[in-house]
Amino acid sequence: MLQIQDNMNILSNLTSRFPAFSLTGIPGLESAQAWISIPFCCLYAIALSGNSMILLVISTQQSLHEPMYYFLSMLSATDLGLTLSTMSTTLGILWFDANEVSLDRCIVQMFFLHGFTSMESGVLVSMAFDRYVAICDPLRYTTILTNSRIIQMGLLVIIRAVVLIVPLLVLLKPLSFCRMNPLSHSYCYHPDVIKLACSDTRANSICGLVALILTTGIDTPCIVLSYTFIIYSVLSIASPEERYKVFSTCVSHIGAVAIFYIPMMSLSVVHRYGQSAPKVVHSMMANVYLLLPPVLNPIIYSVKTKQIRKAILSFLTK
Repeated sequence: MLQIQDNMNILSNLTSRFPAFSLTGIPGLESAQAWISIPFCCLYAIALSGNSMILLVISTQQSLHEPMYYFLSMLSATDLGLTLSTMSTTLGILWFDANEVSLDRCIVQMFFLHGFTSMESGVLVSMAFDRYVAICDPLRYTTILTNSRIIQMGLLVIIRAVVLIVPLLVLLKPLSFCRMNPLSHSYCYHPDVIKLACSDTRANSICGLVALILTTGIDTPCIVLSYTFIIYSVLSIASPEERYKVFSTCVSHIGAVAIFYIPMMSLSVVHRYGQSAPKVVHSMMANVYLLLPPVLNPIIYSVKTKQIRKAILSFLTK
């Protein structure tokens, strides 16, 4: 009986119902974190200014009040949210070595981080549908993608994200965590937090799998299916010049899809199979996964979309 009591005391000392987590900057480069913060600041500045500029020109330029640009403004808004959700903890570690975060703060950050990630995936599906209708059924484009339908699609994306993310985070509260809780990244990432729990996490794992299936598991096939129909429609056009002209309207969106899903899948593979990989690889992959889309999306759309480029130049010259 005494031994059982001792074991329970040991377990109580090793676990906590109100844990604190230790975030990780760039492993092995702690002495150079002040210098490393310079490129991070530049990337955050590009992401914030680029996406804010896209939102500003679309809202102020009457010529851009079309479905394609409404969806682009949704993408920029989610990229802004994604950038802001991790900026405080990442720069806090690099500047002030502020790496401790409570479970409640972790849950708040994960709500916005995973919520905006889910929203971005949903927006990319909506943009694929926009390109499908524009190319495969152009005569009905304005009747299918009305302003009210675009608003409905945007609300559906937000509601789906909230409905899928909230149960994941609610299930974290009853868990017990070890007193030493080092996370692998400079932000709270749900699979990373779950691995540190000392109690049963089967419900969390099942809920996480369901959320993954209902986001990436549905969105990726929908995007692939849309482009299958688009390619089939483009190949039926007789003129090579017309084919190029039509398909070139999809290049920006294909780029946005690639820079969102490729880092996400790479990070999942590293988490699943790359335990032997250096910690710095995990850290860099995690930062690339969240910083690459917000930084590159405004650049891609500014360079490849003539109307956006003209609107930005017009705004800047004024």
